[in-house]
Amino acid sequence: MANNTILVVDDEVGIRELLSEILNDEGYQVALAENAEQARNWRNQIRPDLVLLDIWMPDTDGITLLKDWANSGLLTMPVIMMSGHGTIDTAVEATRIGAVGYLEKPIPLQKLLSTVGQALRGGQSKPIPTFSLASLGRGVLITELKKKLEQIINLKVPVLFMGEPGVGIEYCAHFLHHINTPWVEPESFSFLAENPLNLLEQAKDGLLFLREIGDLNKLEQKGLLLLLNKLEKYNVRLVCATTLPLAELTAQGIYNPKLYEVLSSLCISVPSLRMHREDIPELANQILSNYIESGEAPFIHFSTAALNTLRNYDWPGNLAQLTSAVHSLALTCTSSEISAELVQQTLAPPLSTAISIAPDIPLNVSLREARDLFEKNYFEKLIDQEGGNMTRVADRAGLERTHLYRKIKALGIKLRNQNS
Repeated sequence: MANNTILVVDDEVGIRELLSEILNDEGYQVALAENAEQARNWRNQIRPDLVLLDIWMPDTDGITLLKDWANSGLLTMPVIMMSGHGTIDTAVEATRIGAVGYLEKPIPLQKLLSTVGQALRGGQSKPIPTFSLASLGRGVLITELKKKLEQIINLKVPVLFMGEPGVGIEYCAHFLHHINTPWVEPESFSFLAENPLNLLEQAKDGLLFLREIGDLNKLEQKGLLLLLNKLEKYNVRLVCATTLPLAELTAQGIYNPKLYEVLSSLCISVPSLRMHREDIPELANQILSNYIESGEAPFIHFSTAALNTLRNYDWPGNLAQLTSAVHSLALTCTSSEISAELVQQTLAPPLSTAISIAPDIPLNVSLREARDLFEKNYFEKLIDQEGGNMTRVADRAGLERTHLYRKIKALGIKLRNQNS
């Protein structure tokens, strides 16, 4: 208990002093803040094990501060809201954002201690990762994207997200997911050819997310078409994603025209990172902060020149590549500041590692089969070149790790038992 630090945020000095005295007597370390600005400063200096946060404060209310922490990846500690005149709606809103408890003033002593103890015990587990659109940025394009998503969030029609690999489509899909309802994301598409309705049973009254539907074969496309016709019966919201040009695949006879017609009725493009590069410095700082918070990296920061270097890079692998690059920088930086030189070294392609990846592809196979042969050869050589380190493979391929593993599994590539 002596190692637990509790941050008390309240604009009333009497409340702060009373809570500090009680918690100190119980053996807790206590930090005090009278407004949101001071709370943010404390949060940046230390990682408190628990925050007691007043809802009504003069500069920024507690709900807004809670949202800010959640959106910037800083809600890594349990937060208990306090209010002398709160409402049920306010408590529900705070819980939805991420608060673990709610105390109404005046706070009974035993209620305070039991709620604090329970929150601290629960806070020992790792925080659940949050999927916020703030993880994509806050610029004009992302703001416009959010407006589109807010407009369709309560609709039940299928949605198709299109974008380059690594743009963060999963954040958009999670934005459309309603809390306390099923989220189903299958690892393979085999169910579409075998028993598509079984998945609808799992996703009943919730959301079904299908990644990279451009990879579906003919049987799987027929299964998806059948599934689409049963969505209303099971009350399922279908969200699909693709990095492939479905219109071109349809024109070439590779994709089912009827399936494409249905899926493209509500299609939203997720912008590439280079299209909103003004967001890159904030995103890089946010990603770095997450690694520091998790204890995976020491307390370090980017120099201004380093952030400018990141901003000016084109990021062919988009957000997934940026995340991998920041991870590498966080682990390899030997000083308290990440320099522009280190960023340039990390982003520079190896000079002596160019390899030929074009296999001898027969011309009597379909375009999909030819692409599979190419991709299998590409990933096998990339994995061999990186010694099986899947973090570096994902970085160079510009893919998220989960997408990379799905791709490798689909291509039938066997991985050696190596550290990744």
